[in-house]
Formats: sequence, C-alpha cells, structure tokens
Amino acid sequence: MTEDIEGLFSLAPKLAQLGAALNSNWLHVRATEMAEINLERPALQILGILQAHGEPLRVGEIATEMRVEGPHVTRQVTNLERKGLVHRVVDPSDRRARLVELTPTGDEVNSRYRKVVMDWLAQAFAAWSKEDLDELVRLGGRMVDDFLVFLQHAERVDRERHVDGQSDRRGGRARGM
Repeated sequence: MTEDIEGLFSLAPKLAQLGAALNSNWLHVRATEMAEINLERPALQILGILQAHGEPLRVGEIATEMRVEGPHVTRQVTNLERKGLVHRVVDPSDRRARLVELTPTGDEVNSRYRKVVMDWLAQAFAAWSKEDLDELVRLGGRMVDDFLVFLQHAERVDRERHVDGQSDRRGGRARGM
C-alpha cells in the first residue's frame, strides 16, 4: 500500500502551494474589495459554510468544519449577527439549543464574494476541457473527503489516548509507562 501512494508525496508541495495561495492575504483583500464587502476571512468562511449547507447549523458544527474551537466561531457569529448577516434560531430538535442561520443579506454578501472567486477559477481553468474539470472535481473531492475522514479518526484516537493519560503533548506514549 505504501508503494501505491509514493507518488502523492510529489503532489504534497503543490497542494501546500495551492493552500497558501487560497489563504493568501492578497486574495482575501482583493476579492473582498471586488465584492465590495468588509469582512474578516473567518467571517466569510462561516458565511460560506452556512450557504453551502443550505440550513442552519450549530456553532460546534461550524467549528468542526473550520477546524477551530467553538469560542472562535461564537465571537465571529456574534459579529456577523450585529451586521445582520446571520441570526440565531431555536433548534427544533432541542429547544434549549440555538442554530446559526444565514440571513438574506448574508446570503447575498457571500454570493458576491463567491462570484469573484468563481470568476477567477473560470479564468484560471479556461483552457481545461469539461472532462478534465469533471475529473478534477471528482478526484479532488474524493481526496479531500477521504483525508478529512482519516484526520477526524486520527484526532479522535489521539484525544482518547490523551484523556486516558496514555500520551504526552507530542502525541507519543506517556513517560514512565
């Protein structure tokens, strides 16, 4: 199996470059300027997650998707709520809990940002055939999904070991055991 994935190591630097480019300050600043919005990157990420799901989500669900802690999302949601871009609604399955829902204004703001980015992608991949784009979407999506499932499992196992006192902070076995 290890031999089968050796070629992925040559892809890793390219993925790192892509990640850095997509998270670059220039891209965020330029896209928000073109979309005529003034929001921090995490706030836009929350709007994007809510828009992609098409339904209200709990703060914890948003945090999991962003791979951050809940309080970070709570602060961003509070700011987005003040701007009228999201609001909190009662969770119908647990009336004590609250869900975060995109407002029509929040949907429109995120759509403007998304359009700028989508226009850039269309320009970047203009020379690609529809078949190549479809294959990229299929395999890229599969790669990301499979890797995220693996990471979630690995993180859960690591947390369980840590809680049981079986590992130190670096993820190895606890000293003296």
